[in-house]
Amino acid sequence: QVQLVESGGGLVQAGGSLRLSCAGSGRSAAIATMGWFRQAPGKEREFVASISWRDGSTSYTDSVKGRFTISRHNAKNTVSLQMNSLKPEDTALYYCAAKTPFAIVYNYWGQGTQVTVSS
Repeated sequence: QVQLVESGGGLVQAGGSLRLSCAGSGRSAAIATMGWFRQAPGKEREFVASISWRDGSTSYTDSVKGRFTISRHNAKNTVSLQMNSLKPEDTALYYCAAKTPFAIVYNYWGQGTQVTVSS
C-alpha cells in the first residue's frame, strides 16, 4: 500500500502563487508515476499534471501549461506542484495520485487539499 498526504492549499488572490506538496509513504518505492488532479464544485475530476518517477518526464493539461510546474524529490518520496499566475477557474480540490508500473489508472489517491483563487 502507498499512502499519499497533500499539503499547501489555501486562499490566494488571482495572479498569486501556491505550492502544493504530496508526501508518499508505505510502499512508495513501487511508484512509477505521480500526478495531480483537481475537482471543482459541480464538475468532474480532471487531470492537471504528472511526472515519471524514473526519468522525470512531465505532462500537463493545456489550461495550466506555462503556469504550473510539477517536480519530484525522489529521496523524500515527494512531488510538488508550483502554481503561478493563478486564476479563479483554478479553484478546486486538488488531489495527489500515484500509479504503479503497468497500472492503467492511478491506483493510489490522497485526501485532497483545497485551492481557492479569489478574483
